[in-house]
Amino acid sequence: MLLVDANVLLCAVNERAAHHERARAWLRGALDGEEAVGFAWMVLVAFLRLATAPVVFPRPLATADAVATLEMWLAQPVAVRLEPTARHLAVLGGLLAEAGSGGNLVNDAHLAALAVEHDAEVVSFDSDFALFSGVRWRRPE
Repeated sequence: MLLVDANVLLCAVNERAAHHERARAWLRGALDGEEAVGFAWMVLVAFLRLATAPVVFPRPLATADAVATLEMWLAQPVAVRLEPTARHLAVLGGLLAEAGSGGNLVNDAHLAALAVEHDAEVVSFDSDFALFSGVRWRRPE
C-alpha cells in the first residue's frame, strides 16, 4: 500500500509548483494502478486548507472544487482511507522519541505511524520521513 502526503496532492493540482508534472503523473498512475493508495484524514484536511488559501496557494481552488477533487480521488477503486489503530499513540510516540523531536515533525510522525500500522510506503517530497527508521518512503516518480 502507498500512503500519499499532502504535498504530493498539492503539487498535483498546482500548475506553478516545481514538481507539478511529476506529482500529477504519479498520482494519476497510482490511482489508475492496482496497488492500494491510502489517504489519511490529516492529509485530506491539509489539502483542503492549503489548496483553498490565497495566502499559500497561488491560484486557490474554490472550496467546492477542492472537495470535488478529493471526492474524485477517493472514488477510485484503489483509494483507501486510513485510520489510526489502537496502537497509534504508542507508535507515534516511539517515532517522535527516536527522532528526538516533536514540534514540526508531529504531522510527519503521525503519517509515518499510519504507514507502520498499515504496512504502507509514504509517498512525499518531504525528506523528513528519513528520520523515522522502519518507515518506508519515497518521492513520486
